Amino acid sequence: MDVTTAPTRLTGLPGAAGTERALPAGAARASVRLRVLGQTDYQSTWIAMRAFTDARDDHTPDELWLTEHPAVFTLGQAGRAEHLHDAGPIPVVGSDRGGQVTYHGPGQVILYVLIALRPRGLGVRALVRLLEQAVIECLGEFAVPARGQVDAPGVYVGQAKVAALGLKIRRGASYHGLALNVDMDLTPFARIDPCGYPGLAVTQTRDLGIDRSPQAIGELLAQRLLTLLDSQYPIRPR
Repeated sequence: MDVTTAPTRLTGLPGAAGTERALPAGAARASVRLRVLGQTDYQSTWIAMRAFTDARDDHTPDELWLTEHPAVFTLGQAGRAEHLHDAGPIPVVGSDRGGQVTYHGPGQVILYVLIALRPRGLGVRALVRLLEQAVIECLGEFAVPARGQVDAPGVYVGQAKVAALGLKIRRGASYHGLALNVDMDLTPFARIDPCGYPGLAVTQTRDLGIDRSPQAIGELLAQRLLTLLDSQYPIRPR
């Protein structure tokens, strides 16, 4: 198995195609910017997130990046190769996020959270819970009951996983984020132990009766997360 860790090129990222909106956060001195990027290359997006995090200072607004990726398997820092059974033609990328192996593909909403933790008094576990809660509330808009699971981060409907989480904390700020299955080909998940759990079932919002596009679900998800951040962890006055 070849695991690639170097980017090839930047495509569809801030400064290229895509749209940007500034959404108000809880403090006047800063805002949360939502960047709607369309489909982007996984490696290039990862490297751009890391570069953004390394370059940010006390005045850099937090950002959310909404995107989707072409078919790719990714291995987290602690990822074990035995959880990837047969990649077939799908590329495999070794990443610096937490977690084990997962799959990304068209029709899956990716929401990356580039957030400075200290100004909000926000810890890593609290951020994980916020991401899960944003998905739960998003699905709740369509009367789909969902839950988190303390020993296996992510969001589940019944026994099936609908959203996976993986974060990296660097220089006191987060990047990476969550992946919500919306309207995609789920068969590549059979090539892996999703998130390191053999036999774990996966589902998606289309199969749960939610007739909304990935773009619509993604923007609703981003809004739910922004509301949670603003209400529970606003930026504290300096």
